[in-house]
Amino acid sequence: MLELLALIATILIPPLGVAMKKGLSTDFWINLILTLLFFVPGLIHAFYVNYIAGGTRSIA
Repeated sequence: MLELLALIATILIPPLGVAMKKGLSTDFWINLILTLLFFVPGLIHAFYVNYIAGGTRSIA
């Protein structure tokens, strides 16, 4: 269930999705900046960090 919520958060608010999977790490701050500049680069980065790069650290 938490994985589904993380996916929905990644699509709607990419920094929240990254924070749910990785915590407030460097990846979160990079994603926040990318999302504030333009939404699409933040979305791409969020999917890359959460689902392609691997090595997730879940908060649950």
